[in-house]
Amino acid sequence: MDLKQRLQKGEIKLPEDFFKNIQKYKELLHKWNKIHNLTGAKTPEMVDEFIYDSVYPVKFLPKVSSLLDIGTGAGFPGMILALALKDTQVTLAEPLSKRAAFLQFVKADLGLENVTVLKQRVQDMPKTVFELITSRAVTDTQMLLKLSEDFRDKNSKILFYKGENVYNEVDETMHYKIIKKPHRHYLLIGENI
Repeated sequence: MDLKQRLQKGEIKLPEDFFKNIQKYKELLHKWNKIHNLTGAKTPEMVDEFIYDSVYPVKFLPKVSSLLDIGTGAGFPGMILALALKDTQVTLAEPLSKRAAFLQFVKADLGLENVTVLKQRVQDMPKTVFELITSRAVTDTQMLLKLSEDFRDKNSKILFYKGENVYNEVDETMHYKIIKKPHRHYLLIGENI
């Protein structure tokens, strides 16, 4: 089953141009990855898996107008979520020049007006509140909570893409839900989730 079939079978609501944009993104990633080594996803199958993993939460996420992705890398999950959530202003924080340049190129090539690329560490960003903060494969939950504290308020939601170790990173003082999929645990944190 290909990526499109998997996403349609999963009943994930996506914009009409999502698959056209994803195809272009994949072509650009393949081209840039050969030169700049942007991601460990080297095969088309691995890239599709990363895309599916990134976009799956659209199925359960609340509607938000602003999103900050900490440590976006080659675009997982931030750029993929930006393609899926056209009405959400997505800020991609990526400190590595080659990855930030790639993200900026994708933004320009696809004409993504809902994307802002910041080539900086989240610690150096101006304080702004976002409705949703995401991160994948950056650091442990407690450190991510600390890194994100200047960018959220009591109404903000947090979505961290974690592995099975997530259970060792949460405690009873947190308002959270864990959505389990094979090879992925989505940690959703926030009031009224």
